[in-house]
This record gives sequence, structure tokens and C-alpha cells, in this order.
Amino acid sequence: MNTRRHDIDFLRVFAFSLLILYHVAMFYVYDWGWHVKSAYQAEWLQLPMGFVNQWRMSLLFVISGLAISFIWGRYSPGRLALRRTWRLLLPLIFGMAFIVAPQPYYEALNNGIIEPGFIDFMSKYLTFHDFPGDAWGGEEMITWTWNHLWYLPYVLLYTLVLIPVAIFLEGPGRAIRASFRNLRGPWIVLVPIVPLMLYGNFIFPHFPGITHALIDDWYAHAMYGTFFLLGYLVGRDEGFWAELARMRKALLALGILSFAVALGMREFVADDPGLLLEQARSFTIYLNRWTWILVVLAWGHHLVRKPSPALTYATAAIFPWYILHQTIIVVAGYELSQFSLGPLLEPLLVIGITIGGCLIGYEYVIRRIPLLRPLFGLPYRERSATAGNVGRSDQAPGVGPKVVT
Repeated sequence: MNTRRHDIDFLRVFAFSLLILYHVAMFYVYDWGWHVKSAYQAEWLQLPMGFVNQWRMSLLFVISGLAISFIWGRYSPGRLALRRTWRLLLPLIFGMAFIVAPQPYYEALNNGIIEPGFIDFMSKYLTFHDFPGDAWGGEEMITWTWNHLWYLPYVLLYTLVLIPVAIFLEGPGRAIRASFRNLRGPWIVLVPIVPLMLYGNFIFPHFPGITHALIDDWYAHAMYGTFFLLGYLVGRDEGFWAELARMRKALLALGILSFAVALGMREFVADDPGLLLEQARSFTIYLNRWTWILVVLAWGHHLVRKPSPALTYATAAIFPWYILHQTIIVVAGYELSQFSLGPLLEPLLVIGITIGGCLIGYEYVIRRIPLLRPLFGLPYRERSATAGNVGRSDQAPGVGPKVVT
């Protein structure tokens, strides 16, 4: 019996692929700060990037919560905590030390803070040397940075917090879990917006924005932690997923409408419109965010039911691609920008080099060297393509080849 949730594999690949494409666009979008920028910036990119920016990372945390739901019960709580810590912390430390390092080098070089010489930079970076001035990220005291790998400590934190919560929800609090899973119709859309509105009213004013700094990022923790919990709550409930699939067309229409209303309110409502309009604007933003997450979940569940060799391969490859991609974008973008290649050829080359670099790095290096595999979130030895598809006791439904999410 095939117990694998291929739609969850697809959603994981889709979410990380969208993230990679988004970071390529960050090099080109006009008036949005990033580590390095192209001379060929486009204002039109702000609209599609603003659209996905509302829900792309929240979707990833929902999917990460789904992963915990599917493996819950497979390990003891203590062992689960240890395994997830190992799977997330090792790639984070290695990534910060070596994979991410070229990003601050090129950013500091671009800002005129350091002289060219990557080997000299690494000798200082790896020994926690303080770089002068606003070397990168606007900081004056610079050691290591995690840049795009910020997702790893966040999802690790939420996992460790979720474990005791899940013990409660699987035991004395099972009625709470059941009440959420039994939501149907418009309540699936409306109920999760309630805590988001509370965060917007009571946490965001004191901790505006998202810093990715872990320690003082309380609005992000409230929002992303809630999406992580929502993923855990709905993961194994077949009735909830069937209801999502049934609602998919209505959800798509609602998503389009909510985004249009959000755009209209941004254009025509004043920055300080008064309490009622401010609440209406906040509701529209959170409605749009949660609805598009539901749209992706619903259509993914409806459309992807069968395995394919491409999906199996992508499921294993996508996490190493995530670790590699932004460094390749920054290096390729900076180096290509020195040649004035034009607004068409340069982005095509950046995209091609990013895809090619991730593909070659995974297929011919990471995948084939056992000692490198755990450093990129993969098991030490590669499982066969069919492992876990026939109801193995060590393979939970919805969890593909052992890739961290």
C-alpha cells in the first residue's frame, strides 16, 4: 500500500523553488535593498514580488509543521528533538562558516569596506574578526552571519517548542486539536486570522518588521510559530484536506479578491486612517496571506496524487539547492554586473548559473560524497528511490527522502 503524500513532497519543492526564484529577483527589483544589486533594476518586479512576499515564508513554516505532524509518534519526543537539532544545526553551522561566507564578502566589497581578496577575508571571517564600518547588513561589529539560512534556527526553535505542546495536544488537549481539524467551510479561512489580528494589534507596534535576528524578532515568532503549529494541527486529518480540495475554486477567487482589495487599500487609504480603517486594512492583509496559503495547499492536494521520477529527485535535491542558491546568486550577479551585459542577457545568465550551480553542486558533489551529505541536510547514505513508498515502518506518510523541512 502506498502511504506517501506526494502532494506534500510537491508543496515542499514548490515553496523552496519559489524562494530561490524570489532571491534571484531581489538582485533586480527596484528600490528594495539587498546584499548586492544589479544596475538593471526593474520597478515592475515589485508587484509580483509583493504578491508572493505576503505568504511565501509563512507557507514554508506551514509545510515544516506538516512534516512534524507526519513523523509524530515515529520517535520518542527526546529522540525527535535530538534528530531535528542534528539535521538543522549541522547545516546551519557549516553553511554559516563556508557556504554563506561569500555573500558578506561581496557585500562588503560592493560597499567599498574591504579590499579584494577572498582568502584574506576568510582568514578573518573564520576567526570571528570584526570588520570596520557598515561592512554588511548595517552592522558595525561583524562576525558570522546566516543570511538566507535564518529559516533553519527558526524552524529548529519552533520544533523544540512544539514537542511539549504536541504531547499535550495528542493527550489531554486532543479536543482542542480535534476542534480545529473539524473546521469546515469559511471557518477554515476565518479562525486562523484571529490570532494574526491580535499579533498585528499588540505585538507588531512594539516589534515592527521582521529582523531574522532570532532574539528580538517577536512579531515574526508569533506569526511564523502560529503557521508552524497550524501545519502540525492539520497534517494527518484527511477530512480537512478533502475540505480544502472541495473549496479550492472558492479559495482561489477569494485570494484574487483579497489581493486586489489589499492593493486598493495600499493606494487609496491614508497611512494613518483611523481605527476602523486600520483594522480593515490589517484584516485584508492577513486574509490575503492565509487564503493564498490555503490556495496552494488545496490545489497541490487536488492535482498531485501520484509519484513521478522528477518529483522524487526534486524532493531529495531541494534542500541542498536551498542552502547553495543565494551564494551562487550573489557571486554570479556581482561578477556578471562588471561586464554591462544588458537587462536581458545578465538576468538570463544569473538564472542559468544559479540553476546550473545548484544542479552540479548537488548531483556531482553533495549527493555522491557521504561526508558532505549531512552538512546539507541529507542522510549519510542515500536511500533507494522507492524506499518508503510501500508502507515501511520507518517512513512516515508525507515525509519523503530524509530531507529537512
